[in-house]
Amino acid sequence: MCYDQLRSLSEDEITPWRTTRSPEENAAVVEDLRDRLAETQARLERARAREAELSRRLQEMKRFVSVMEILETYLKRRYQEQQQHVRRLLSVIPQKY
Repeated sequence: MCYDQLRSLSEDEITPWRTTRSPEENAAVVEDLRDRLAETQARLERARAREAELSRRLQEMKRFVSVMEILETYLKRRYQEQQQHVRRLLSVIPQKY
């Protein structure tokens, strides 16, 4: 979380509720709180979208790694088969002394 984006409450905003405020002051406080709530909700939405994108990319990378492991196993097996084939071919060739 980015703490630098959080705003401290001013002294006016933390005054005890028993202090009487004018309707205009109350309306201003309510409007400020609504604005801050909207900003927080927007940041949360962006964070969720980013999380979803990162999760999608992670799954894509996992699939890629899985395919690469399958390919690696296949290529190792083919290489070993080719080695055995060459050994068999060389074993039937008569050696000259």
